[in-house]
Amino acid sequence: MDLKEASYMVLSESAPYAELRSVAQAAYEDFSAGREVPYVALKGMFVEASRKGVLGKLKQRYGYDTFCDMVIVLGRETDRQRTIAGKAPVRSR
Repeated sequence: MDLKEASYMVLSESAPYAELRSVAQAAYEDFSAGREVPYVALKGMFVEASRKGVLGKLKQRYGYDTFCDMVIVLGRETDRQRTIAGKAPVRSR
């Protein structure tokens, strides 16, 4: 699964939620055009999808394996950008 497909999955369930739909649509269009989606937008998309129950709907609609692929693809990109931006979490012992 690529970033375009993963963002489309979120977009496909976001119609009832204007803010999520807006972020997911922009992410999908950017990924479709080969542009990078900013970390803040990806994180916001995950947070809103979780708050609105969209992640659960995606898991039901696409199945566990496809859902996990989507989360991994979007999560890796989010983590990659966060690390590049120097925003990696500090781990305390």
